[in-house]
Amino acid sequence: MHEPAYQITTLTPQQPTPTHGLLPTEIPPGVQMVTLPGGMRTLAYTPQQAPPAPPVPVAQSIPTWAKTTALLTPTIGGGIAAAGIGLSYAAPGLIAMTDALWAAVALIAAAAIGVPMLLRMGRTTAVGRGSTHITQNITATGMFGKANGTINHH
Repeated sequence: MHEPAYQITTLTPQQPTPTHGLLPTEIPPGVQMVTLPGGMRTLAYTPQQAPPAPPVPVAQSIPTWAKTTALLTPTIGGGIAAAGIGLSYAAPGLIAMTDALWAAVALIAAAAIGVPMLLRMGRTTAVGRGSTHITQNITATGMFGKANGTINHH
């Protein structure tokens, strides 16, 4: 350990206390008996110990997640506002598109029901008149040869 730069001395009861003719009750406040570096003892004004200052609050740094959240909050709010405005402008178009989609669904349903019925009706009327048969004969020589064909109607 290191030694202090000055030596602290205490009064013992055997040592006479020089009061320079003053009684201990007559010593004014702030005056104390001190020992000088040369060993001589005398009365001296000592500075009053000021009460300890209240602890100064240490500024704590703001966490990174809090900074990021604070910076993103207006951006997210602005994005939501822009989306709301965009939907309000797009609402008539979205309504028209849903109407068109329902019309397409109705067309597909009608086609799923109507096309087989039309095919059945077409077959029954064609069988009564007789049917036309087409025969096709195709011949080719070699892999890349010219193809010839005939079509016969019966």
